[in-house]
Amino acid sequence: MKYKTLKSLKDEHLKRYTGVQRNIFELMLAVAEAGLRNFGRPTLLSQADQLLLTLLRT
Repeated sequence: MKYKTLKSLKDEHLKRYTGVQRNIFELMLAVAEAGLRNFGRPTLLSQADQLLLTLLRT
């Protein structure tokens, strides 16, 4: 599932799916976007999708 589809979910469904609340997810995404540089080959997944995969794998 990609982040585009998760954006349409209610807050409680997003928390059940990812384990974190929506505002925490958005804060984590902002920190990740600020800390990552764009270098090398372009990624196939957006940074939101990468964060989502990280949360689902842990």
